[in-house]
Amino acid sequence: MPENTHDPVVYRSHVRIERLKGPIRRAFVPANDDPVMFGVHSEVAQHYGVDNDVHEAYTTTLDYVIAAAAG
Repeated sequence: MPENTHDPVVYRSHVRIERLKGPIRRAFVPANDDPVMFGVHSEVAQHYGVDNDVHEAYTTTLDYVIAAAAG
């Protein structure tokens, strides 16, 4: 059988995540010069017992997933 020289994978996402403190994470994603910040806010922070007076509120990963799926 001939060797397949065509890679069937069209795209590989190269993302790097840094955990900063508590729920705060910094993500380095393709096509963005600046990192994207993730964390928790409002009801999500309350659910996980995170005080947004101690940890700055950021958009959750869930918010990004929903925005991507809705788009």
